[in-house]
Amino acid sequence: MDLFSYSMEKRLKKEAPLAVRMRPRNLDEFVGQEQIIGPGKFLRRAIEEDKLGSIILYGPPGSGKTALAHVISNTTSANFVQINAVTSGIGEIKEIIETAKRDLGMYGKKTILFIDEIHRFNKAQQDVLLPQVENGIITLIGATTENPYFEVNPPLLSRARIIRLERLTKDDIKEILFRALNDKERGLGNERIKIDDTVIEYLSDVSGGDARVALNTLELAVLTSKENDCGVKEVSLDSIKECLQKRSIYYDKTGDNHYDVISAFIKSIRGSDPDAALHWLARMLEAGEDPKFICRRMIILASEDIGLADPNALIIAVSAAHALEYIGLPEAKFALAQAAVYLSLAPKSNSIKKAVEKAVFDVRNKDIGAVPVYLRDASYTSASKLGHGNGYLYPHDFPGNYVKQEYMPEPLRGSRYYYPGDNGMERVFRSRIIKIKGENKNTGNPK
Repeated sequence: MDLFSYSMEKRLKKEAPLAVRMRPRNLDEFVGQEQIIGPGKFLRRAIEEDKLGSIILYGPPGSGKTALAHVISNTTSANFVQINAVTSGIGEIKEIIETAKRDLGMYGKKTILFIDEIHRFNKAQQDVLLPQVENGIITLIGATTENPYFEVNPPLLSRARIIRLERLTKDDIKEILFRALNDKERGLGNERIKIDDTVIEYLSDVSGGDARVALNTLELAVLTSKENDCGVKEVSLDSIKECLQKRSIYYDKTGDNHYDVISAFIKSIRGSDPDAALHWLARMLEAGEDPKFICRRMIILASEDIGLADPNALIIAVSAAHALEYIGLPEAKFALAQAAVYLSLAPKSNSIKKAVEKAVFDVRNKDIGAVPVYLRDASYTSASKLGHGNGYLYPHDFPGNYVKQEYMPEPLRGSRYYYPGDNGMERVFRSRIIKIKGENKNTGNPK
C-alpha cells in the first residue's frame, strides 16, 4: 500500500459513519448474540482457535453479521477477503479463487471469503464457489437477511453451517449507544454532549433491534444539535425523533419476515386474541405491507378457521376487502381492524376445511364412478331418450322440501365429509343433519 492509499484509508475510517467506526474489533467488544458467541459456544471456540469452517450468518439488519465477520478478520491468520454480492461478478470470484490456490499451495495460507448479501448471488456465481468451498480452497462466510434455505443453492448450503442471529435486545442497543458516547478513539467521547437516560431509553426502544439505525440516528442528532452557552451539545428527545423520522421496523415484503408476521397475525386471530391481531395488523400496515394481501389472508381464514360456526365471518372479511378498494389507505385501516377483531372473536371451526380436504382426497385416490343417471342434466332436447333425470325426486314436491335420496356416485355411497362442530351456528347445522339423516344425536366428529 502506497502513502496515498494509506492516507486515504485512514481518512475514510475517521470520516466513516459512527456505526462503521464502532464495529467491534474482537469478541470481547461484541455486544449481543450470546446464544451463538457466548462463553463456551461453538462459534466462539472456532473463532478463538482459528478453526472456522464455512458458515452463513442469517439475521435481521443491524444484528451484527458484518461486525462478526470483521471480528473474524481481526482474529484469523488466514487471508480475509470481503466482497458484496451486488457488485461482484464471476470474474472477480475466479481471481480470488486463483489467488487463494496460490497462497495455499506456496505459503500454506488459507483464505476466508466474506460475501455480504450472499442471497443476491445467482446460481452460476454460487456454482463457481461450490468446488472451492468443498475442497477447502475457500472458507466461506456469507451474510444475508433472507432465509438461506430459500435463497442459497442446496449444494452450497450443505457445505456451510447456518448461524442464525436474532435482533438485538433493548439492553444490547443501550450498551452499544453508551459505548459510542464514551469512546474517545472511534466514537463521540471527545464531544461535549448532554443526553438524558430517557432519550437513550427511547432510542433503544424504537430502533427495532438495529444497532446501525441506533448509532446513525445518535450521530445525526449530535451533529445537528447546537451548543449551549457552555459549549455543550444538548441532544433532546425531539431531536432524536426528528432524526429518526419513523420507528425502524424490520420488514421485507418479499422475504422471511413478511411470512413470519402474517403467520403471527393469522394465528392470533385463530387463537381468538383481538389485541395481538391488531398489533400484527398495525405492524404490517406501518411497514408498508400490501393491504390486499392482508385481506386475502383474512378471507381464507374466515372459511378455513371459522366456516359455518359464523357464516357472517366470510361476509365481514370480503366487505373489508371491498372497503379497501373503495376508499384505500389510510382510512381503510379501520375496516381491516374491524374485520380482524370480528374474526378473532367469532366462534371457531375447521369443519369446512376438513370436509373439503377429505372430499378432495377421495376424488384423487378412490374410484369415484359416474354421475348417477337420475342426477344427470335433463334440460336439453332428447336428454330423456338417454334416461337422464328418470327417477329423480324433486325435493320441493315433498313435505318440508326434503325427500331421502342418494346423491353420491355408486362407489362412494354412504361417505361422510362434513361433521359440524359445537360452536356457533354449527350447532344448528348439526341438529339439521341429525334430523335429515336420522343419525344419533351423540354421533361425534371423527378425529
